[in-house]
Amino acid sequence: MKILLPTTLSLYFIKQYGINFLILLFSLLSIIYIFDVVELLRRAASSENLSFTLVLVMGLYKLPEVGQMIFPFAILFSAMWTFWQLTKHHELVIVRSAGLSAWQFILPIILTAFFIGILQISLINPLGAVLISKYENLETKYLDKKSSSISISEQGLWLRQDLERGKAILHADKVSMPAWTLQDVTVFFFDENNNFTSRVDAGFSYLKDNHWYFKYGVLNQSGEIPRSADRVRVPSNLSVQDLESSFASPETISFWQLPDYIKIMERTGFDSTPLKIHFQSLMAKPLLFIALILLAASVSLKPQRVRGTSFLVFSGIIIGFVIFFMSSFLEALGASAQMPIYIVAWFPAVISLLLGVGAMMVLEDG
Repeated sequence: MKILLPTTLSLYFIKQYGINFLILLFSLLSIIYIFDVVELLRRAASSENLSFTLVLVMGLYKLPEVGQMIFPFAILFSAMWTFWQLTKHHELVIVRSAGLSAWQFILPIILTAFFIGILQISLINPLGAVLISKYENLETKYLDKKSSSISISEQGLWLRQDLERGKAILHADKVSMPAWTLQDVTVFFFDENNNFTSRVDAGFSYLKDNHWYFKYGVLNQSGEIPRSADRVRVPSNLSVQDLESSFASPETISFWQLPDYIKIMERTGFDSTPLKIHFQSLMAKPLLFIALILLAASVSLKPQRVRGTSFLVFSGIIIGFVIFFMSSFLEALGASAQMPIYIVAWFPAVISLLLGVGAMMVLEDG
């Protein structure tokens, strides 16, 4: 038995599904964009330097990252819409009368969804990471107005913080979590005119009661002889929570850069579990999209008498909600180290795929 449909028929199904997917995706993105712009305008009311044009640009910067979150829903509902159209116009009846099975005419749509999944992780995700980073930089500059920034590199931890008179740049080779004890610390102090004033080299440092404490250090001040300083205290407007929230979110890191960034995090001493879960979840996206097509087909290809438009909408909402809830619940368990990373990332896709295959087998074979 032939597995593939004739090329013309396959391209027709791919075209129908592709058009429906793009229409639904851009419709959802347009609605989300409007709400995001309205929210940004509300937040920008207290900022004099943020123009309306810049607000529109910030909304566009945020759109690809939000779009990836709604991709599964667009995949699911566009597939249900396509199957409903093909059934309503009796096109699937004609295909079945030619001796073709449901597995054959949903295969082109499955391959299309798989291609969309590959496209998301290889191209859309890196683009979204770049744009969401720009969005967060603008948000920090105009809306949050944070006076500090933190980054991780192969050289360790770097932190910049504004002081009452000037600023400080801190570097640490390693960090002990969760106490946030910095090891092998160097701090450079600058005045309001960015002129170097002093430097502290310390064995370790910690943040407590809005102060940085540097232990067993050496103080180097401009124009003076270096001297030992068992304890140096520097005022800070930061807390441990501020430091943790200052880290780059997984969404701002490209799929291709995630493996190296995970290694750097682990080498520096940070917990990389959220990044590992995010990376594996991206890897599982094509499989999840295939599963969603099968689930959509299982509820959309039933006889006309047992389902209508309301049934399709309700089924889609239930399927989307269950998968979203399951993914979020498992991610929470994985982040707290209560479940293995691979189970957390791949379980929703694998279970959805098994359910979809089972439902299609019952539908096709009775």
